[in-house]
Amino acid sequence: MTVKPNSLEELWMPFTANKHFKQEPRLFTEAKGVYLTNHRGETLIDGCSGLYCIPAGHGRREIADAVHKQILELDYSPPFQFGHPLQFEVARRIAAMTPGDLDYVFFANSGSEAVDSAMKMALQYHRAKGQPQRVRFVCREKAYHGVNFGGTSLSGMVRNRETFGPLLAGISHMRHTRPPEHKFVMGQAETGADLADDLQRHAELYGGDTIAAVFIEPIAGSIGILPPPKGYLQRIRQICDQHGILMIYDEVITGFGRLGENFACQAFGVNPDIMTLAKAITNGVVPMGAVVANEKVYKAVTEAGPAKGIEFFHGYTWSGNPVACAASLAALDIYEKEGLFERAKKLSTYFLEQIASFREFGIVTDTRGIGLLGAIDFEPVDGKPGLRGYEMLQDLFNNGLLARITYDTLILAPQFISEEKHVDEMCDKARAAVRRSMNRPQLRAVG
Repeated sequence: MTVKPNSLEELWMPFTANKHFKQEPRLFTEAKGVYLTNHRGETLIDGCSGLYCIPAGHGRREIADAVHKQILELDYSPPFQFGHPLQFEVARRIAAMTPGDLDYVFFANSGSEAVDSAMKMALQYHRAKGQPQRVRFVCREKAYHGVNFGGTSLSGMVRNRETFGPLLAGISHMRHTRPPEHKFVMGQAETGADLADDLQRHAELYGGDTIAAVFIEPIAGSIGILPPPKGYLQRIRQICDQHGILMIYDEVITGFGRLGENFACQAFGVNPDIMTLAKAITNGVVPMGAVVANEKVYKAVTEAGPAKGIEFFHGYTWSGNPVACAASLAALDIYEKEGLFERAKKLSTYFLEQIASFREFGIVTDTRGIGLLGAIDFEPVDGKPGLRGYEMLQDLFNNGLLARITYDTLILAPQFISEEKHVDEMCDKARAAVRRSMNRPQLRAVG
């Protein structure tokens, strides 16, 4: 089906070159399994699981039926002082998947909301423990923690921060985990655990007893897939325990099987005190996010409150929305019944071999990956960083591949239902795009 909208003018699109998009639009009209259809009726393979959020494939009838049934049965339930059965069941299911005593689930509507909710939880936890001076947060360069004010302040991606002023005070950044000597290392590097000692230096500079929490993406995703060196997360955990700092994982991208385990904390064997989730929690069908806290955090906050009063003055109109919960339960059922996390683990080796093979191209400056997350860096055009990547984004769309581009980095994150033949298709289309880019030394300017 070919679709042409009446107008593109009225929509202000997120993270998009709006002026140029409206000259050369890229629209999707249908999706099924690992494939999408664009507005010209052309088929594209989904090389990034939508936006890391659709591991079970597009158009799942089980989720559609569950959502339809729930809308007719109970479409909305106010989340403040009231509840409905499905939100408790989703919380139970998630708690059964998490390690240790990460058993208490707070619902939001996105990863961005989950991050800001986790910040508030950390602050209130320390206040409940009699340490209200703990108001600082530590995070990392190149990190992405969403786009709300708290998450933007935590993030270490320059373009996401530079136009919004000083942001929140009391936030400092450690170095990222991809030094030059790790170029072309796939998986976890053998060296670099000492980068975690940045947290110790922050504790010595600001006072360990002033830091509320450290925010860590187990794998820095949006900037271009930066795995942690071996021993790095273990060292962060040790420093947190030494100073009474909460360790918070942002698992919005890595949660729900991306590394072949339920969550990245299980894949790396290091548990946080709090973690944030979203994206695959509903297979990307309905917006939903969550914060999972361990027992000490939940009980400190709730037991400090009045017997019949509100303990945590925070929440959203659609926290634990019945329709989102129905989608989540259906998605979790699919993941379990089809063994999708195990399939992701099995496919990972072949996928990472294909990512590593891009090293053969002269314009490739790094390849890296772990699980079903892979990234390829390209040499930027002189004086125009990001231009090669933007040209490649358009080229890939026009030649059958949906991929994620950040600056001059190509990211692939296949769906868990993918097979080796799908990985081949993605990588073949990407290689062809690289060759075309190499043959266009004078890339046309983008308005």
